[in-house]
Amino acid sequence: MPENFLESLLGPAISHLDPMESARQGARRVLPKRFWREVGVVERGRGFAVTLDGRVARTPHRNELALPSRPLADAAMAEWRALGEEIDPSRMPLTRLANAAIDAVARAPEPVAAEIVKYAGSDLICYREASKERLASRQTAHWDPPLAFMEQAYGARFRLAAGVVFVEQPPEALEAVEHAVGEWKEPLCLAALHSATTLTGSAILALALAAGRLTPDAAWAAAHVDEDYQIELWGEDEEASLRRSARRAEFDAAALVLSLMRRKAED
Repeated sequence: MPENFLESLLGPAISHLDPMESARQGARRVLPKRFWREVGVVERGRGFAVTLDGRVARTPHRNELALPSRPLADAAMAEWRALGEEIDPSRMPLTRLANAAIDAVARAPEPVAAEIVKYAGSDLICYREASKERLASRQTAHWDPPLAFMEQAYGARFRLAAGVVFVEQPPEALEAVEHAVGEWKEPLCLAALHSATTLTGSAILALALAAGRLTPDAAWAAAHVDEDYQIELWGEDEEASLRRSARRAEFDAAALVLSLMRRKAED
């Protein structure tokens, strides 16, 4: 299976990519001009569609751009309204996530779910610092709670490794992750879970975020414990900072989807 199923199926314009590379691609091409005046939302079947001058907006594969809840559709509408004279996809992370869900995940959810489970097989938070006590302590503080959640909620017990040498996870733990991922059947939710997983490098963090056991800020901080430690030691690179900010926008879009859809299910 390709490293990123959505990317292989839809190409870089829709799936999650390195935001800096996306920006460079955008700089090399002429962005299409804005062609509408009014953006709205209309109820459409069991969802809510974004409209441009009264006409339903379309995904790159010409499907209707409809989201499963009104608050999500309103958030997507806000992205379209905030555009200037050009249609810049880098400023529309929720819309791109919806495009991926509608054009790809809805017709082939199994490979997307399988890729999330694959991340759990070498999950970021299972690999601990072996020598630097301060870093190891931070990892423990950020990473042990989501591991405890997986054990409490799904009976998944993961093996931890000292250093970066691969450790094989118990089949029962990966089966538990598969079960947890299977609870998110709505294509947009699955796309958001996939995005959160790839952006953090951790299916465990993504599932804890989806369940409301981690806030977006806490999940993001947990995913960057090692990076933040290095920044404290050596300082921050400007380009890396811009890349991280762009990735955070992608992450926040995924977190918004998971939060709103969880609340909808609980109502």
